[in-house]
Amino acid sequence: MRNFILLFTFAFNSALFSQQNLSSYVNPFIGTGGHGHTFPGAVLPFGMVQLSPDTRVDGSWDGCGGYHYSDSIIYGFSHTHLSGTGCSDYGDILVMPTVGEPSIDNKIYSSKFSHLKEKANAGFYEVRLEDDNIKAELTTTLRTGIHKYTFPKTVKANIILDLLHRDKTLDCGLKIIDSVTVSGFRISEAWAKEQYVFFVIRFSKPFKKIKFASAKKLKLELTETEKAEGAGFEFDVSDGKPLLIKVALSPTDANGALKNLEAEAKHWDFEKYKKEAADVWNKELNKIVITDSDKNKLSIFYTALYHCMIHPSINMDADGKYRGRDNKIHQANGFTYYSVFSLWDTFRGLHPLFTILEPKRVSDFINTFLYQYNESGRLPMWELSCNETDCMIGYHAVSVIADAFVKGIRGYDTVSIYESLKAAASYSGYGIPKHAKNGYLQIDDESESVSKTLEYAYDDWCIAQVAQKLNKLNDYNYFIRRAQSYKNVCDASSGFMRPRKNGGWLNPFDPKEVNNNYTEANSWQYSFFVPQDIDGLIAMYGGDKKFEEKLDNLFTTNPTTTGREQADITGLIGQYAHGNEPSHHMAYLYNYIGKPQKTIERVHQVLNNFYKNSPDGLIGNEDCGQMSAWYVLSAMGFYQVCPGTTEYVLGAPFFSNLKINLENGKIFEITSPKINLNKGSDFVNGVTLNSKIILSAYIAHQNITNGGNLVFNFTSKNDTANKYGINKINRPRTSINNNILIPVPVIISESKSFKNKQPIEIQTGSTLNLNLVYTIDGTEPTKSSPLYTKPFFIDSSSIIKAKNYSKTDSSKTTTGNFYKINNDWKISIKSVYSKQYSAGGDQALMDGVYGDADWRKGDWQGYQAQNFECVIDLGKIKEIKKVSSNYVQDTKSWIIFPTEVEYFVSNDGKQFISLGKIENTIKADDYKIQIKNFELNLKTASLGKFIKVIAKNFGKLPSWHIGAGGDAYIFIDEINVK
Repeated sequence: MRNFILLFTFAFNSALFSQQNLSSYVNPFIGTGGHGHTFPGAVLPFGMVQLSPDTRVDGSWDGCGGYHYSDSIIYGFSHTHLSGTGCSDYGDILVMPTVGEPSIDNKIYSSKFSHLKEKANAGFYEVRLEDDNIKAELTTTLRTGIHKYTFPKTVKANIILDLLHRDKTLDCGLKIIDSVTVSGFRISEAWAKEQYVFFVIRFSKPFKKIKFASAKKLKLELTETEKAEGAGFEFDVSDGKPLLIKVALSPTDANGALKNLEAEAKHWDFEKYKKEAADVWNKELNKIVITDSDKNKLSIFYTALYHCMIHPSINMDADGKYRGRDNKIHQANGFTYYSVFSLWDTFRGLHPLFTILEPKRVSDFINTFLYQYNESGRLPMWELSCNETDCMIGYHAVSVIADAFVKGIRGYDTVSIYESLKAAASYSGYGIPKHAKNGYLQIDDESESVSKTLEYAYDDWCIAQVAQKLNKLNDYNYFIRRAQSYKNVCDASSGFMRPRKNGGWLNPFDPKEVNNNYTEANSWQYSFFVPQDIDGLIAMYGGDKKFEEKLDNLFTTNPTTTGREQADITGLIGQYAHGNEPSHHMAYLYNYIGKPQKTIERVHQVLNNFYKNSPDGLIGNEDCGQMSAWYVLSAMGFYQVCPGTTEYVLGAPFFSNLKINLENGKIFEITSPKINLNKGSDFVNGVTLNSKIILSAYIAHQNITNGGNLVFNFTSKNDTANKYGINKINRPRTSINNNILIPVPVIISESKSFKNKQPIEIQTGSTLNLNLVYTIDGTEPTKSSPLYTKPFFIDSSSIIKAKNYSKTDSSKTTTGNFYKINNDWKISIKSVYSKQYSAGGDQALMDGVYGDADWRKGDWQGYQAQNFECVIDLGKIKEIKKVSSNYVQDTKSWIIFPTEVEYFVSNDGKQFISLGKIENTIKADDYKIQIKNFELNLKTASLGKFIKVIAKNFGKLPSWHIGAGGDAYIFIDEINVK
């Protein structure tokens, strides 16, 4: 009887919600203009192949997806593309049809095209190549690209294969199997440092002639020392029949590519492949069925859902073989192996969406994480084609795992996965050890120190949630305390998350300034990232009313940013930047203070204004599905502010009716009688969940996965009678209520270096009743150390350490290093200079400056090196005996070293004589890089009063030191004088 009921339920659901042709609403051109960085070509859901036209070969930022809608030249059709990234890669195995004499020069084989003769649907792309009047049609299977080229009648139709296209080719090869089949490989370097792509190409008719590409020329034969870097295949198409091509890919070897082709592409019926691709997309898109008459909105929604299902991408052969993070071939048993994990972006919205729509695939993602951990010793950070790019920050694989774990998604080894979580939090790079030791990062510890402190704290909270579920009490207590380290960069007096330097706050401070202390953002855009303890954040900002005022200011303050230019910061409403991920949860924070109507207003503002049915219809990078996932979730009426909980925070639906067809066969239906909300007259006054009226402004994951219905109820008045989401019991919340962290003290000073004496103030950094103790000789403070009561002065070089004590606990220690310098020494900085990156100002001999005038501009957000120049006036000095210099960088980072340092001396500060150039010797191991010490002996006393230092091609550090001190970076460590 039970089996009959299950069968009846499935049949009922299938009959009631038969598959609709939702792929017809997909517009793959959305995001191909502006800064969306998407591609319009053919791809299946989560497919290995992304077969799409390439209009960019320069690796430019707006060409990251290979195609930009503003272009008018197509170079060819390559088989791998990234959807919406901010880094360029892929574009592998380029194929291009031409007529006449073949050429391997992309300026010759490329062609003009017009958008008037171009179209794209889910799984299909078509364009007319104007130069040779060739109609190109593309579709795909999971691992095989299917091409159809209709030439004008000719005996000299060509297919150009270019293995040097786009990124740097490390190695490649080509093998002729028979008159219709070739195989080959390409190993390339770009964002992924060593990417392997093997391929098999099969033509629908034999080629007449083949010429091999070498040294940018086509030749009938290659010598033994020449390498095939592509080919030109010649065909007779005078019969007027189209030429079809199948191109199968594999990450393992050519035999794997051949097996993929034989498993997925057995016939030559292009229209059948095209229909099958549309059917696969319809199956995926029917997981959410919307009832609405606005086709424009439907197109935006289903294109967003489509973009959510491109990455991660399958990265294993049909037989389960894959290339692991150790570059060895492995066998996946019982799961599908994936690649392209843009986790800094996608942990926020895309992966929570997958827990609703794709729980089996979520399990596969986690198994992929686990196997990558076993192969490399690390969970993925930003994994691409078996390579760890080390891009962005955080260890957000733990968020994806924790979110799935607390929602009950299993299918992986929980013991091993828990081991991998702890390993991520104890990794030896990116300041993670210093974060664990000190409770926060300072700007001299790591670039992007504020963002890393905040995101590491959240990730540690995620680990604590899994530890609690597994009854690992000691681990839970350890990680829940680490999860509160956000308190150490929260300056309650200013109400912002603020950079720390030398035990204090970085000055001057401008919350609108985009600088190296935040990740693609400023303080406004990071001061609300404490998803794991929003109750604690609200308290630190002064309670509900002040938090509401701060949120209001976020959305209404002047949208102009200062500091460096940052192409990612777009879609500004005040300082809220929807074009980049750190802002995505912020509108929903109003629910946490009992103001759900403000959440709804801001969310609908974004839905209406920042998503359009046009090529520039995305306000920022698509970022592998995150930009679209925000839309999909918010349009359904909810968003997960804190992955790792089971709560979704409610907004209001953007459609009148939608049904989520769940993997377990159940249906969750959402209904809203109002979708075009009028400000001041349309307010939610409750929701009805499965016929029960509730006033909570959140729902649980289980409410959705159990199936049922959710109806939003509206009123025309938002008065005291409307209790929806007002009382604390009806608000969403995250809170850390045990093992409370005592924040570290703050050491306030004018600078790190001083000449006569330096005033020192120390603050507890907390509203708790604490005893603040300190030392000035570098010893560790204890309860019996001097109690701080008032500011004091130091008149010699000192190491100040401070610590907070409660009755039962203590904070970690704050340290400040202060250096007294010769009263006559002065420094004159000739470079462009930003005080954000200095510690002592123009006269601080200890602290040189890294100017930021041209920093992080241009295509992609890469660092640009520049020269540094300063003149040191040593005052009343009779003779300089020796100057030596050293560089130590104790964490792995993006660095451009000075290629040379040149010293000059002068007696009058005008006529400088060069003492020679020092070319630096670099010694590097895994996480420590040292430039060998060098010395200059200054023998001529009359030329020693002024020293000029020029560091050529220097960059990629927030600051560096010139002087007698410093705990990292470049510094002159010895100036011996008479």
